[in-house]
Amino acid sequence: MKNDSNKGLDFEIDKLTNSIENVVTGDSFLTDVSVITLADLKTITKKNNWQFDWKSEYKQPEREVYKLTIVNNQLIIQGLVSLEIKSDHVYMHLVENAPFNKGRIKMYAGVAGNLVAFACRLSFQRGHQGNVSFHSKTQLVQHYIDSLGATHVGGRIMIIHTIAALKLIDKYFGK
Repeated sequence: MKNDSNKGLDFEIDKLTNSIENVVTGDSFLTDVSVITLADLKTITKKNNWQFDWKSEYKQPEREVYKLTIVNNQLIIQGLVSLEIKSDHVYMHLVENAPFNKGRIKMYAGVAGNLVAFACRLSFQRGHQGNVSFHSKTQLVQHYIDSLGATHVGGRIMIIHTIAALKLIDKYFGK
């Protein structure tokens, strides 16, 4: 199996929102993050315009795949994140917006930011002070510094430390 984590993440933070926001109306919607199920994976395919092989990601025993949904609308997945709990932080393997939340005609803004904030919150819950790391595509290093408060620690390695993690958590889960 090929290792996608060496390629670097290329999700874009379109906007930091309170939860997720309808791009047409500006309305905000509360979200839930929960573990993905095998039933969910039947619709999350490249044929349905998802970029990554989430079934393969789900099968990795050290990883946990989570889905973002709108409260009271659990059937429509807004985005996914694959996380691994390390000894001192949470590592983000993949982040992906649902196909209808990408590009100029997306339905909701704030999906990727919401998933990153969840990773930070999970890091606190696991006793890792909010620390989250990931590999970035080179051209997005500055974007993650500016949008997430991440720190570039060399190569393509990015870390979200406690202070930045708290800001993201407060933005998405503070209310």
